[in-house]
Amino acid sequence: MSHSVGQVAAFAGVTVRTLHHYDEIGLLVPSGRSHAGHRRYEDADLDRLQQILFYRELGFPLDEVAALLDDPGADPMAHLRRQHGLLTDRIERLQRMAAAVEHAMEARKMGIQLTPEEKFEVFGDYDPDEHAAEVEERWGSTEAYAQSQQRTAAYTKEDWKRIKAATDDLDARIAALVASGAAADSTGAMDLAEEHRRQIDEFYYDCSYELHSCIGRMYVDDERFTAHYDAIKPGMALFLRDAILANAARHS
Repeated sequence: MSHSVGQVAAFAGVTVRTLHHYDEIGLLVPSGRSHAGHRRYEDADLDRLQQILFYRELGFPLDEVAALLDDPGADPMAHLRRQHGLLTDRIERLQRMAAAVEHAMEARKMGIQLTPEEKFEVFGDYDPDEHAAEVEERWGSTEAYAQSQQRTAAYTKEDWKRIKAATDDLDARIAALVASGAAADSTGAMDLAEEHRRQIDEFYYDCSYELHSCIGRMYVDDERFTAHYDAIKPGMALFLRDAILANAARHS
């Protein structure tokens, strides 16, 4: 029994245009044609389409999908085992994310939110929620974001004062090291970078060395972060980035 391109598109939840594209690039060539030259898909074609859509759902690019499916050394059981492993990993990751989001929601329900007056008392003219929408858009789907939301939702004014005091103290010591002319890969600089990572880890979310390196690069790549640190001490953003990268390399 064969199926038209429209039927297959309806079965699979894809567009006819997608199936045409898969045919054109040789990823899914229908087994037959009607007398009028229209595409006709057999059961084996549907099986291949299912495999394609599975790998696409996991984020594989089309060329890698083709390589996986056309590997002469692979067999159907190999594909099933690979898919089972990938699905299991993804399910576990999504379950962890869901749990983190649930905890964040619970924390927000019972957490103590600062009033505008309390925010000014703790942060002065700086509004910590100024870029909240952008942060959620960029990182809202990550475990780190959910973990940070969970922790910070329950912080009191005194908690924030303690965190800000620790942050300001570390910034002052980093600025002093910059002023001393020390190298960013010196032991002192790397030790302060490690303290910076541990503060993030303690106050906001689990911060690996890889993630910390990404944060350090952002301090230079994003002019807003650069302006913040360079206002404390000119050149501090670049120095902190380099110290963070050196510290990550030290612990690799």
